[in-house]
This record gives sequence, structure tokens and C-alpha cells, in this order.
Amino acid sequence: MRFRQVHLDFHTSEAIPGIGAGYSKQQFQQMLQLGRVDSITVFSKCHHGWAYHPSKANRIHPYLTFDLLGAQIEAAHEIGVKTPVYLSAGLDEKLTRERPEWLIRRRNEQTAGAPDFMTPGWHPFCMNSPYLDVLVSQIEEVVTGYDADGIFLDIVGIRECYCHHCIRSARERGIDPRDKAAMLPLWEETYVRYTERTNEAVHKHKPGLPVFHNGGHIPQGRRDLAGRNTHLELESLPTGGWGYDHFPLSARYAQGLGMPVLGMTGKFHTSWGEFGGYKHPNALRYETALSLANGARCSIGDQLHPDGLMDEATYRLIGEAYREVEAKEAWCAETSNIADIALLTVEAAGFAKEDERRCPKPDQGAVRMLLEGNWLFDVVDLASDWNRYAVLILPDRIRIDAALESRLADYVGQGGRLLATGQSGLRNDDSGFALDFGVRWVGTNPYRPDYWVPEHDSAAGSVLSAGTGYVVYAEGQQIEAAGATVLGRRENPYFNRDVFHFCSHRHTPNSKQSGGPGMAEGAAGIYIAWDIFEDYAEKGSLFLRETVSYALGRLLGARRTLVVSLPAQGITTIQEQPGENRWVHHLLYASPVRRGQSVEIIEDIVPLHQISARVKTDRPVQNVYLAPQMTDIAFEFDNGVVSYTVPKLECHQMVVLQFG
Repeated sequence: MRFRQVHLDFHTSEAIPGIGAGYSKQQFQQMLQLGRVDSITVFSKCHHGWAYHPSKANRIHPYLTFDLLGAQIEAAHEIGVKTPVYLSAGLDEKLTRERPEWLIRRRNEQTAGAPDFMTPGWHPFCMNSPYLDVLVSQIEEVVTGYDADGIFLDIVGIRECYCHHCIRSARERGIDPRDKAAMLPLWEETYVRYTERTNEAVHKHKPGLPVFHNGGHIPQGRRDLAGRNTHLELESLPTGGWGYDHFPLSARYAQGLGMPVLGMTGKFHTSWGEFGGYKHPNALRYETALSLANGARCSIGDQLHPDGLMDEATYRLIGEAYREVEAKEAWCAETSNIADIALLTVEAAGFAKEDERRCPKPDQGAVRMLLEGNWLFDVVDLASDWNRYAVLILPDRIRIDAALESRLADYVGQGGRLLATGQSGLRNDDSGFALDFGVRWVGTNPYRPDYWVPEHDSAAGSVLSAGTGYVVYAEGQQIEAAGATVLGRRENPYFNRDVFHFCSHRHTPNSKQSGGPGMAEGAAGIYIAWDIFEDYAEKGSLFLRETVSYALGRLLGARRTLVVSLPAQGITTIQEQPGENRWVHHLLYASPVRRGQSVEIIEDIVPLHQISARVKTDRPVQNVYLAPQMTDIAFEFDNGVVSYTVPKLECHQMVVLQFG
């Protein structure tokens, strides 16, 4: 895969004339070169359903008079730019009016997507209907007729559907369609059949051609679904609803799957479908650097105007980011992540709630804490090798069954340490803790909110101090000490707030009477008795992060690989390049700010100076230098620890540790 891709949307209504009338081969090439683009996803079929080339399997857009797809592929290949081809798989609004019986239906038999046929929007098709045959023929036409460098299929996934095709399939198998749990295997099978047939439609003609099935998020814990792709494209537009927490969470999982990964952001101020919207160049500089720091290559979303003329302002903007990416590529290829900590997410463990589509709150809070604390971590699932990590985090909701208990016991038995919070670590049958945290479970604490009183001070300049009561809004568990080292206690309020008992404006103060341990350490690790990660995602109280950092510091001890003086908004990773015998330390810094009602943007990049770093390595370091500047910096190597100072960090800096 290339490092500098553009994903060129072209969803174009049949009500707009002059489609592609402004297209110019020379201008198309000039814009790709201006943007330093080396791969561009171009369109065969859009959400409206139209083809952008002569077609027997589909119909060409009524106002397109030439083969736009063929012209773009020819122009791009002429200057060495690859051209994966896009087909809207799940949507075809043209066909919606002609074959409504092929659409996904909700339980009430309404169509999915747009609420009705009178509201502008899309209506997804069921892949258990004859629509799949239509789609397969469209894919084969592209693969056999064009020199495509890949196939990108959009708006797909496991879909809940009660169309008459799914109902008939269910009843033929003796499944009761009223039982949603019984229907789930049918919907899973529908998706598997869709991927098998579409992959076959590509690979029987062009074996090995890249294929990606996009659903807007790579489900954690579903390696079977990820494996139906040749590579992964992590759609994650920070301003488009994904936020700045989503990509690091997704990438830290995806890189560990051993597949090529692209990080996909957008040039838009908001999200897909925005004409005339532009990010600040610093935002794209940061977002592409974030991809590189997480072992991913880069893709930036754009949308072509119906007239086919590429927007010069867009490609100047993209070029500012991709000029930097181009200079950094040599240090970002064929990498693996260095991590001390494994985060077993709520999603990967199967405890996400039905409405938590992309980022469950415990996972969001955990990844935010780990990033802000400059910890080196991976996101793992139940199939991962946990023994690679010194600490395994179980955030908030991960109840333990017999199989998981056995795996965790094996992990702890081999020297691993656990950090569990909230309900995590408790057995499914409510019989208590599955691992030895030195405490007994009493039950869910009836008081909410309640108070956390640590017995330790945190680092200098922090907000956490011993003996102070800090309000925790999330649900807590009541525990008793049973051999643990107690690291702090709970204090309950005088009473829960209700209509007859309330105090002041928000909640009742703490009674200053001990309510039992709040954090304890036993043989298996440390247990914190609240849904502390969800609380951080919702409230962002700094003492929560400092509590977790204190716990991780105790658990890791001298095994911590990296200590760096980045502030909380900094992000740091270490990527290993085994083929080059080096580690590449990435440091990033930018501060998203809110604009309008809910859009987070990056505008100003404030440089940082004299960032100190200490890295524990497993081999002697021969040289330390800045990349891509190729500037040597002074370092000390003592007892397996290399120390150095980064003189300046402006958005993104790589420091290379070259081994002998």
C-alpha cells in the first residue's frame, strides 16, 4: 500500500447536469502532484446508484457523456499514482425506487436508513436479496474492464433485517423471526456470504487484488470479520462524528492484527458530503502524523465537484500534510508497536452495549487516560497473546467466565499484572472475584455518587493528595479487605439525593466515615472499585487519571519502557523497524479546540522545547538522531536505558534509536 492516498467521493445526483464537463487530464494530474498523492480511490458507482463509466451491469449517470473512471485511471497511472476503485455496495438510491422489496426492513417493516421515502437520504439494501447478484456483476465488470489497483466496497456490515427474504430464510430453517437472538446467526451468515461472493468476484479475475469492505469502524474482537479484507482502512474523521479519541483506539487494535493499515481522515471542516469545507492545514499535518505514529499509512477524504474539476485549494491543503509524510516514509514502513500495557476493551471482550457503535465509554476513557499519561499500549482482544505485556487492563465491565478466568490465571502465573475496575474481575454468577486482588466483593454500592479518598500523594504538581475526598459519579462496587494492600478508601455521602433528602445544588457531601476500600492491591494486581474509565470519558476529572497513573506506575515499576516529559495533550509511541534494526520514537503535540456547537478542530500548533525522554531497551544504542532531519542528538546509555532530549517538537517529531 502507498502512504499518501486520497479517497475521492463522488456521490452525484441525477438532477445535476454537466457531470464531468470540466474534467481535464492535465488538471487532474496537476492536482495529484500538487497534493503529493500517490494513490487515489476513484468511483465506479456512487450512493445514488449511477455508474461513472459505460456499463452493462449498471447505468451510466444520465448527464455523463464519457468514461470518467477510465480517464481518471489512465491519467493517474501515467504519473505513477495507483487507483483503487470504489463501488457503493450497501446503497443504490436509483434502485431503491425500482426494487424496494430488496431493501433492509426494520422489525416494524419500515425501510432502514432515511426514515421514509419523502426524506432526503439513503436506504440500504439487504444482501440476502437478489441485490447481491446485481452488485457482484457490477464488481466483475470493473475488475475485468479496468486496470483497478484495488476494490473499495462501502456501507456494509452485519445488518439487522426483517425483509421478506430474511423472514423466509428464517422460517425455512425453523427460526422464529420474533426472537432477535435466534436471527443473529442468519444476519451473520448473510454478511459472510456477501464477502465470499464479492471477494470471489474480484480474485477469480485478479488474484490478490486488494479488497476492503467498509463499515465505518473495525469491530474489536471480530478477527473473522477483519480477515475478510486484504487490508484495513480505519475511517475516523475527527470532526465527522468519530472524535480525536477514536483513531488511536482503533489503530492500536488494528496494527496488532498483522494486516496493512490505512488511517482515513478527511479534508472537510465537518464530514463527508461537505462541499466548500476545509480543515486548517495544521489539522491534516497532525492527523496524518498520528497515522504514521500508529503504524498506519494515510488516506484523506475529498469530494469531487459534479463538473469533474479537482479543487486546487483542497490539493494545496493536502499537499502541506503529504509533503511531510513523503519525507518520513522510510522510518514508517514495516513497523510493529512497542507496548508495556494491553487494554482489553469492553468492545473486544463482548460487553459493549447495543447503542455503543464505535467507542464504548469505558474504552474511550481508558484510551484517553493512556494517551494523556504517555503510556505505551496496545488494544487487544481475547485471541491476543497477553504474555507480551507487563500489565493487562480490564476496564469497568469485563465480567469473567470460566474460559477467561483460566486465561487470566495463566497470564498472572507468568508474571503479568492486572488493573481491573468496576465490575471487571467479577465472575458472571456474582460469586465474587475470579482473581486474587486481596478483597471480597460485597455488592454494588447503593450510594451514587460517592467519594474516593487516596492514601497516597501523586506526582508533584498533581491534584491528587492523600486524605482528600474526591467525588466519583460512576457506579461503584462495595468491597472488603481480605489480605490486600489497601491504597485508599471509599467514603459514602450522608444519603442519596432525592426529593425529601437533598443538600445544596448537586449531591450530598461525604460523611467522612470509611465505606471500605476504594483501591486495593493483591497477588493478581490492583482493583479500583468504580467504573473509573467511563467516569473519565463523561466527566474528565483529573484525579481519576492520576489514580490510574499511580496504579500503573506501581504495577509496571522498573519494567516501564518510556518516560517522557510531554504534556497531557501530547501523544507518543515507539515503533520498531526490525528490518532496519531500529526503534522510532514518535512525539506529537496539538490541542483540539471547540468551534461552533460540537466541532473539535486543530488550528494552532504550539512548539514545545527540550522534551526529555528515557527509553529502556533490550540492546545497546549506537546512535540517536532526529528524522527526517538526519540530525544527531546527544544521548546517554546506562544499564539498558538511553536518555536524550528532543530540542524542539513542532506538531510531530521522530527520534530514531539505531542499534548496533
